[in-house]
Amino acid sequence: RGIPRKHGTRWMEPGCQSCTCQEGQVLCEAVSCSVPCSHPLPAPAGGCCPTCTGCLHEGVARAEGDVFSPSDGNCTVCVCLAGNISCLSPECSPGSCPSPSLADCCSCTPEKCNFRGRTYAHGARFSLDGDDCTTCVCQGGEVECSFTPCPMLDCPQHQRHLGPGQCCSTCRDPPAPAGCFLDDNGVEFPVGQIWSPGDPCELCICQADGSVSCQRTDCVETCPYPIRIPGQCCPDCSAGCTYMGRIFSNNETFPSALDPCLSCICLVR
Repeated sequence: RGIPRKHGTRWMEPGCQSCTCQEGQVLCEAVSCSVPCSHPLPAPAGGCCPTCTGCLHEGVARAEGDVFSPSDGNCTVCVCLAGNISCLSPECSPGSCPSPSLADCCSCTPEKCNFRGRTYAHGARFSLDGDDCTTCVCQGGEVECSFTPCPMLDCPQHQRHLGPGQCCSTCRDPPAPAGCFLDDNGVEFPVGQIWSPGDPCELCICQADGSVSCQRTDCVETCPYPIRIPGQCCPDCSAGCTYMGRIFSNNETFPSALDPCLSCICLVR
């Protein structure tokens, strides 16, 4: 092939042919591979012989030490070790399943459950007698029971209530207010109570929902000299007259403060 070779030289030709030069002649023969494993990987690029560093199983390359389950293996576990595949299958005894975990792996009948005088099939769910808050399930001859989960409540303990036939507590409605409590002076007024908060022209009432409603009184003066009584909202025009800081009764006469020759009289109209 246009390349000179010395006597005794050995080289590889395409197709895994091992060739040697013997006294002017080229002798070639196919490479013989000794594969000491059951599931070798194909030869790497540029190589001729398969390798046992890894495994080829069902067309899938597995790394050394890889643990896997075959596609049709019923709970079978396999491992790749030095090009060999070793598989382990669960031991299934005839009749009832040895454990609930093997019920899906073995061709067996899961064991039934005898609970409080009743027989339940494997996988059956039921509640305790008279207690719908507890759910039980039969698993391979054993009964497992759990309580119904309850939601978290955001009300204090004294407002929680467990009704008949209920599994979880609920929050009661807060009690209706018995009156109105004023934080500024610490006085509590019963519902319907009317009071003045300090201004005689303002009246407040305690509502049924515990709120306070206040309203001011607008005074209409019907006389030019009304009497202002302490603690009373509106001036009084029926009791007499106020003149220059003095109070005079109805029909009472008195001298004028501006002219001593003038006489005044208080007339209530």
